[in-house]
Amino acid sequence: SLLNRFFMGWILTSQIFPAILIIVPLYLVIRFFHLTDTLLGLALVYVVWSLPFILWMLFGYMKNIPVELEEAAAIDGASRLQIVYLILMPVLLPAIGASALFAFISAWNEFFFALVLLKSPETITLPVELARLTGIEGQARTGPLAAASIIATVPSIVLFSLMRKWFSAGLLAGSIK
Repeated sequence: SLLNRFFMGWILTSQIFPAILIIVPLYLVIRFFHLTDTLLGLALVYVVWSLPFILWMLFGYMKNIPVELEEAAAIDGASRLQIVYLILMPVLLPAIGASALFAFISAWNEFFFALVLLKSPETITLPVELARLTGIEGQARTGPLAAASIIATVPSIVLFSLMRKWFSAGLLAGSIK
C-alpha cells in the first residue's frame, strides 16, 4: 500500500546521509545524556544507525510469507498470539538471524563512530586499535597488525558458522500444500 511504501521510504531516508554529516548532532545528543566515552553510548548509536536497514530487511522478508500459513492456523483454531509464536516466528528466524548477523558485523567493523565517541583506552574498539597499530605517518608494525587483523576476523567467522543453519534456502518449501 501507499502508506507502507511511504513508511519504508521514510525509514530508509536516514541511510542516504553519510556518518560524517550526522556525527556533530549525534555527538551533542550523546554528550547531553553523559554517554560519551561509554560503550553504552556507542551501542545506542549502532542500534540507531543499523535499525532502518534491519527493518527494511525484515519487512521485505515478511512480505513474502504466504498469508495462507496464517489463514490455515486460524482455521485450525489458533489464537493470534499462537499464530505469531508457533507459525510466523519459526518462518521469520532466518531473517532475524540474518539481521542479527548484519548488525553484529556492522558494529564489529565500525570505525568512525568509535573513533569520535570513545577516547579512553578502556573503551576503544578493535577497529580503532587496529588503526593505531599502523603507526605514525603510515609506518605500520606489520607483525602485530597482521596478527590483530586475523584475530579480529575470528568472531565474525565463528558467529556466521554457528548461524549458518538459519540461512539455508527453502525453509518455506513444503509448508503450503
